[in-house]
Amino acid sequence: MKRKEDKSLFLEYFGDTPQLRIFDFFIGNYFFDYPLTEISRESNISYNSLKTLLPVLVKSNILIKTRRVGKSDYYKLNIENEFIKNLIKLNWKIVKADLGIEEKSKPISLTVNSAN
Repeated sequence: MKRKEDKSLFLEYFGDTPQLRIFDFFIGNYFFDYPLTEISRESNISYNSLKTLLPVLVKSNILIKTRRVGKSDYYKLNIENEFIKNLIKLNWKIVKADLGIEEKSKPISLTVNSAN
């Protein structure tokens, strides 16, 4: 039986699909690697759905296989991937906006060169 839990801000903003649940799980745990069973359980998707999505995520260089322990392959988020870096930044911006924390942004200065 699936457990009922509150959705993260990431899933509230972008929707609740199996692929986004995998992203949501790994964004919160991107320092570690996990076997398929734990990814399935923690992201609350079926093992068969994960097995279907995994080759696409690995081929896209979003997830990387880190090691093999017994019969289990371990995967982690590829934080060297530019898309993933931006996704993590976006997640933090969503969290900060929800908490009311304003980021200090650098002022943009525009210089206009006039041809005299």
